[in-house]
Amino acid sequence: MRYSGEPISRPPIQLRPATWRVGIKWAILAYLLAGLGRLVAWMIRHPWIVALIAAAVGMQISMSVYGTTATVTPLAVLAAALVVWRWRWPDSFDRLVWWPVKAIVRRAWVYRRGWQPAMTTVGLVERYNDHEFLPTLRRVRCVGYVDRVTVRMLPGQILDDYADQGERLAMTFGSRDCRVTTGKRHGELDLCFLTFDPLCDTVPPLAPADPPDLSALAVALREDGRVYEQQVLGNHLLIAGATGSGKGSVLWSILHALSPGVRSGLVEAWGIDPKGGMEFALGQHLFARYCYGNDYDQADEAGDGAAHEVAFAEVLESAVAIMQARQTRLRGVTRLHTPTEEEPLILVVVDELASLTAYVNDRDAKRRIRSALSLLLSQGRAVGVSVIAALQDPRKDVLPFRDLFPARIALRLTEREQVDMVLGDGYRARGARCDRIPTSLPGVAYVVEDGIPEPARIRFAYLSDEAIQTLGRPALRPLDDQGSEAA
Repeated sequence: MRYSGEPISRPPIQLRPATWRVGIKWAILAYLLAGLGRLVAWMIRHPWIVALIAAAVGMQISMSVYGTTATVTPLAVLAAALVVWRWRWPDSFDRLVWWPVKAIVRRAWVYRRGWQPAMTTVGLVERYNDHEFLPTLRRVRCVGYVDRVTVRMLPGQILDDYADQGERLAMTFGSRDCRVTTGKRHGELDLCFLTFDPLCDTVPPLAPADPPDLSALAVALREDGRVYEQQVLGNHLLIAGATGSGKGSVLWSILHALSPGVRSGLVEAWGIDPKGGMEFALGQHLFARYCYGNDYDQADEAGDGAAHEVAFAEVLESAVAIMQARQTRLRGVTRLHTPTEEEPLILVVVDELASLTAYVNDRDAKRRIRSALSLLLSQGRAVGVSVIAALQDPRKDVLPFRDLFPARIALRLTEREQVDMVLGDGYRARGARCDRIPTSLPGVAYVVEDGIPEPARIRFAYLSDEAIQTLGRPALRPLDDQGSEAA
């Protein structure tokens, strides 16, 4: 067969009529699946709206099938049960019902709606190849007046990036304060938003437990509405605050919680008041030993001001002697002393510690005081000899051994640098803005415990002079008709 050079003609390819119809059907199916996926994602993000729609539809079906009475009666019973629950057991109701519902609503209407603008304005958004990446809002939990918003950080971000923007985040979401804490999982953190400040009102004295729990004394109110419990057994406590910040409220709140133990002999408090007894004189009946600097009146009249300082040194050295005697008895027996009436917890309470460590003129007395305090702070916790000390100036040259205090309380301070001096490096950036505490809120403080990286904001109770005078004393029994105490 020879090739003639003419093109070979082939019949044109005819598409079957059903081919384009199948393509359209697949396109419509893909579009519907994408829409269904978006709907499911929206339902996951807004479960409370889905629940409301389901409840409304369910009520309508139930009313049409079973009637209005059969539908409304169970709902009325449920509402009544919730009211009774809230009235009789408010704590469990808040924890199991109110706080979870509040968290769902605030996640949808506050944080989810304003998340992208907030992250953009405070500079926590990362951009790469013309794409914008946002930190992930994981969950919202409400505890009292605090919203804990868990955030998944972007790669390359650290906790300090969010801590530096705490005040801006609080302003953006309409809260009073925002503190940043470490999350439970790697790469996560919690933004703690304070929605209402319950610490604006004066806290009344909290009822002390009898016998007191020395590892959890109820002394203050937390900003989330719960009671703050302070450990004194096996602990030393440093209290720092400017003049008028409420250091007395802290000291007397702790002594008030300990008063049943003082009365029973489980606790033995020693008071050291370098300000001439102006702070502890009203409650001196609580102290087994009380020194306010006038132990040597004749020496004072002769002009020997060092007598005060020697008296302070002797009290501290007596505590050291008890500590060393207990170390000898407990060596090889136990690692932590258990207070009893025979061997109570010795609590050395010092007001204005700087008067003992920095403002001492007698060199020998100053050396003795510093040596005794260093021994008590480094060795006293295990054998039941603890120190609670308050001061105004937290500088290192004033208190060289402040790192020996495991627990620290910072009230209102005059300078922002003092916050990290008292609580530790980085705590102001995490929200402990003690220099921002107003003068109208004495007793409001931030507290830090060893091993807990987040500061807690609390307010200590206020005790009047009359309440201090009656601390630790048994209540009077009622009188009978003859005027004598009833049996």
